[in-house]
Amino acid sequence: EHMEKYGTKLEHFAKIAWKNHKHSVNNPYSQFRDEYTLEQILKSPMIHYPLNKLSCCPTSDGAGAAILASEAFVKEHGLEDQAVEILDIRLMTDFRTTFEEKSNIKLVGFDMAKACAEAVYKTAGITPKDVNVCELHDCFAANELVTYEALGFCDIGKAGEAIDRGDFTYGGKIVVNP
Repeated sequence: EHMEKYGTKLEHFAKIAWKNHKHSVNNPYSQFRDEYTLEQILKSPMIHYPLNKLSCCPTSDGAGAAILASEAFVKEHGLEDQAVEILDIRLMTDFRTTFEEKSNIKLVGFDMAKACAEAVYKTAGITPKDVNVCELHDCFAANELVTYEALGFCDIGKAGEAIDRGDFTYGGKIVVNP
């Protein structure tokens, strides 16, 4: 759908996969820690066009955890250099548009992610331009591309151009880690 609407190319999805595999090499908890060239990714077996094997994450289970502590606790234990201040945290679920508009972009959570991000930015008093790092699950390269737009990291329909500029890779504006 994104390809039809905005001219996104197979290479854009491959570049996302390339970046994610490159990051996995440095993550000891990554399910697979193999680095691939862009050519290897483009030549991997097609699962369902435009997603090939190396643009899809393997079946896996995962979890996340955060340890919350008061500012006093952080100072008392000398953890200031390790602490991250949480400006806002939010959880949303799907909207009616997810299912009513017959859009694959909306089905993968675009509206929900956009609304959630906008609410967080407002409460935190920041904009997407203030974000330096985003940790984003890379279930499929296409989902990740759509989420760049939902989070406001680029204009809607412009993720391919942002990927071509290198906005979401090493040295770019935002590093997105799997």
